Amino acid sequence: MLPPFPPPPERAADLRLRFADEARAERPDLALLCLLVAASGDAALDEAGIDGAQMELDRLAGLLPFRPGGARDWAEATRELLGDRLGFRGTAGDYRRLESSLLHEVLRRRRGLPILLSVVWMEVARRAGAPVYGVALPGHFVVGFGTAGERVLVDPFDGGRVLTGMDAELLVVGATGTPLDPSLLEPAAASEVVLRILNNVRAWAAARPERSDVALWAVELSLLLPSHPARLRYERARLMVQRGEFAAGAEELEAYAEVVSAVDEAAGERLLGEARAARALLN
Repeated sequence: MLPPFPPPPERAADLRLRFADEARAERPDLALLCLLVAASGDAALDEAGIDGAQMELDRLAGLLPFRPGGARDWAEATRELLGDRLGFRGTAGDYRRLESSLLHEVLRRRRGLPILLSVVWMEVARRAGAPVYGVALPGHFVVGFGTAGERVLVDPFDGGRVLTGMDAELLVVGATGTPLDPSLLEPAAASEVVLRILNNVRAWAAARPERSDVALWAVELSLLLPSHPARLRYERARLMVQRGEFAAGAEELEAYAEVVSAVDEAAGERLLGEARAARALLN
């Protein structure tokens, strides 16, 4: 099965506008942001599909027990429903599929990357009234229930397995080689979650040069988030040149060069050289 393709330009532009508005809302809707990302990557996801995915999250939340107890009780109840009963979890093969980063497909297939499965856990549990949040551990996103006084971490990629302190420590050490810093256990903001999802999409596309279309829409959405790495502007310019948009890519390189020159004049000159090279391709 071929990976999905982005929608036509007019639909893509509308999705970007909605994504930008929601990302800058006082309390962004994480599920909606993820579905707008998904619609930007899959032309088959229309408005009815977006509404249907939200309704599915509502339906799943309705299957959770009413106020089962403390943090561990919430964690166990969500695991029993999503992990044991419905089979939401991940496998190594999911890292090779673009669909693993698209929320509507994760809901349909009940498979996905750790961060998308965590979004399902968070959104279902939140709708049911649980104290739940995302935890952006390096290399492996997990979910937290409760507060610092009673915190329970679970791994949705492993079917919602409850993590011990040593489990979390090993995840961090394995990814970074350094001990777990308690600050890593703080709740992740919606924009942080979405940027990490888009980073995963960009990583998928980077391994498939023929899918520069995917890399481009992921970069463009990332740039609409309130906080993002400035270097993404350079990545966008390079992608535009790669896709034959030489004039637009050169303009983007020149604009980024102006920003960079303020702190690194030599780097700015290198960027201007790339812009000139891109314009030369027009001849």
